[in-house]
Amino acid sequence: MNKAFNLAGAVLLMACVASVSADQRTELLKLQHTTLNLIEALVTEGILSRERADQLIAEAEQEAEQQVKQEERSVADKRDVVRVPYVPEFVKDEIRDEVRAGLREDVVNDVMSQAKNERWGVPGALPEWTSRIKLSGDVRVRWQSDLYANNNKDGLYFNFQGANRNGGLINNQSAILNTTEDRHRARARVRLNLDAKVSNNIKMGLRLVSGDPNDPVSANQTLGTDRGKYSASFDRTYLRYKGFDSDTYNWITLYGGRMPNPWLHTNMVWDSDLNFDGVASTFRYNLTGSDNLYDMDEQDKNLFFTLGAFPLEEFELSSRDKWLYGAQLGMDWTFQNQSRLRFGVAYYDYENITGEKNALDSRLKDFTAPTFVQKGNTMFEISNDDPASFRKFALGSDYNILNMTAKYDIANFSPTHIILTADYALNLGYDKNEVIKRTGGVVFNPIEGSQDPFRKRNRAYKLGVLVGWPKLRERRQWNVSAAYKYLERDAVLDAFTDSDFHL
Repeated sequence: MNKAFNLAGAVLLMACVASVSADQRTELLKLQHTTLNLIEALVTEGILSRERADQLIAEAEQEAEQQVKQEERSVADKRDVVRVPYVPEFVKDEIRDEVRAGLREDVVNDVMSQAKNERWGVPGALPEWTSRIKLSGDVRVRWQSDLYANNNKDGLYFNFQGANRNGGLINNQSAILNTTEDRHRARARVRLNLDAKVSNNIKMGLRLVSGDPNDPVSANQTLGTDRGKYSASFDRTYLRYKGFDSDTYNWITLYGGRMPNPWLHTNMVWDSDLNFDGVASTFRYNLTGSDNLYDMDEQDKNLFFTLGAFPLEEFELSSRDKWLYGAQLGMDWTFQNQSRLRFGVAYYDYENITGEKNALDSRLKDFTAPTFVQKGNTMFEISNDDPASFRKFALGSDYNILNMTAKYDIANFSPTHIILTADYALNLGYDKNEVIKRTGGVVFNPIEGSQDPFRKRNRAYKLGVLVGWPKLRERRQWNVSAAYKYLERDAVLDAFTDSDFHL
């Protein structure tokens, strides 16, 4: 009886091979063959009859099939059950502390910055117009030394600016410009910009600067005024309009008021601090536009044409106001490596800037004297009375300037750039015969020996190179530059050229 019971258990185990996992199948198959061999041996020895052996195997297979079906139903039921594990409170506290500790400080700062910029939770905290205004500015403090050559001659340059302001050269301590005594001084400059976005296309610009308000080419203030207050004035007050086509291409820009320099230029013709009164417009033509949508997105090759009209001096009792008219045609080409080539040909036409001689003991033509000059241009005396009492001086030549400018920014070694500059100017308005007739043959020029004071000196050119960062905006950025400039007496109007050249 015990043998039969043990044998039945072995048969049942053998029949359960189908219900186990694949990892245990090998071992169970071995056990199955062993059990079958054992049953066959018991039948052979007469311990177990053939009928009883077949019955045991059939019962074991039936019970195994029932067990497999029951397990399949149990697995299907488990798939429909959603288990929600219980998390104790102390575990929740530990998770919360770990999450808090894992937040980096920079992530928190980013979130706070975004919240501040977007004004989360504070609707209408600031008026909408405040987002349209941008303030910027800069401060310069420097030590400046003006060093003169040992072989310079005294009395070479008359101080025409001082004479026109003070009424003469005689008994005027500043009658002659300094060209021999080295000068050392501390200087400062302050500029404050305000840009206001009026609309998507219109911007208003204002700039407050230090320095002499009557000096158009410098905002530097010399320190050492015996504690006197410094002057400040607006050197920019303008409106700017930008027009865009359907491809968002800026095809036109309009300026009105006192504006930044609209020309492609160097400081050979226009000082870097000079601003312009009047109106100007720049038209652009995109050379890369085509029917290809990808090409139309490219705006790195274009032609430009700039026109400008600028009043220099307006007179109440005369129709001969002084004006400057200009036009410039050029190209602006940016290459795939971000190198940039710009070239422009300009023509600047000055109207009514030459002087006129007064009648005897008259001052009706004093308005023809310029309000600002530096030094170098041909000047003559327009006063026609006692020279000891009053003298004024004006320009002897007209100025119609042809100017060609090229700038090539090589970016192959970025962030280090190599910028090559070339500039050429020719004053087509200089006419020797007209100058002699206008001045009466008497001019005040810095001449030496027996040189002809009316000899045509109307050309200028400049070659320059800059290596480094194109503009210095951050710490450790640098550049170094060198230039050679040749500037003849009447090539450009000296009132507006570089204020530091030849000091």
